[in-house]
Amino acid sequence: MAFSPGFLATGIGSMPFEDPEKAVDVSLTALPEAPFWPQLPRRDLNERMEIQYSEGFPRVVVEREKERIFFDTSGDCSDALASFYETYVAAMDPEGGSGDCSAMAISADYAAGLHAFERRLSGNGAPRPYVKAQTTGPLSFSLTVVDENKRAIYYNEEFRDVIVKGLAMKCRWQVRRLAPYARQVISFVDEPVLSAFGSSTYVSVHRDDVVAHLREMAEAIHADGALAGIHCCGNTEWSIPIDAGMDIVNFDAFAYGETIAMYPDAVRAHLGRGGALAWGIVPTSTAVREQTVEKLTARLEGLFDKLASAGLDRDLIVRQAMVTPSCGTGSLEPSDAERVFELTGAVSQAMRTKYGA
Repeated sequence: MAFSPGFLATGIGSMPFEDPEKAVDVSLTALPEAPFWPQLPRRDLNERMEIQYSEGFPRVVVEREKERIFFDTSGDCSDALASFYETYVAAMDPEGGSGDCSAMAISADYAAGLHAFERRLSGNGAPRPYVKAQTTGPLSFSLTVVDENKRAIYYNEEFRDVIVKGLAMKCRWQVRRLAPYARQVISFVDEPVLSAFGSSTYVSVHRDDVVAHLREMAEAIHADGALAGIHCCGNTEWSIPIDAGMDIVNFDAFAYGETIAMYPDAVRAHLGRGGALAWGIVPTSTAVREQTVEKLTARLEGLFDKLASAGLDRDLIVRQAMVTPSCGTGSLEPSDAERVFELTGAVSQAMRTKYGA
């Protein structure tokens, strides 16, 4: 799905605030054209990365006293899995599915920021150009969450498929939920584990499987006309999300910006079909305290030059660029997080002014 973002600014999910209204204020004020709903991991155990998306999965267990989540795969799971697949087909079947993914909804107990965001948008009159949602990716979820024997649930193929499909339903549920408030919804799949792809830790995780799982997520997002994005906060094989059909590839450009130029053929194809690169140029660390708009725009221009030197059309790079923080801000001091979003909006505006976007 082609679009021309022209330095559109948005954010990555987490924020360090406990008050959802404060978090929504920051999102709407700093990123008015593409605000995002804030994940609030400091607010409650339910809002931690995997637990937040665990509602509705069969045989999932959250042990609150131990602050952990796992899947109980012991005994006969057939009825639980069959029930899940019946629900999935009823909603997601391309021929006769209803598209109603409310069985995998994210409640206010697990995402106070999402529901506060929706309430605020519903009272704000005209739709925004874009609004952004996000879901933990299937690789990061299934390689982090374990079974009752503390083995990553990824290696249980039955449950891995359930996780991919369940998270895809959560993406689609969010798209439908937020569609009334935007001319177009953007839905990101957050995959921090991709930065470890190819390492000895995940030697048995195969590229074709990763691409297929991410493609399934992208197709679910596309089903209702939204744009599919992916965020990885480290270096990875950037051709993977491109081959999976993601419209937006978001990366930590502050620390790893040069790595995108290592995949010139894939990036050329991505940009050529209308895909975007979301440059995470604003650092989400204490380094943000030393940054200025001038420093960050100069750094971004240098990265554009680096990618152009790999044989890509610089005008196309500029036209298809978005601006984001390098990662979520959930681990920062609140004042640093606010600075991150202030700079993100300001860098976007400075680049738009320069290039007439």
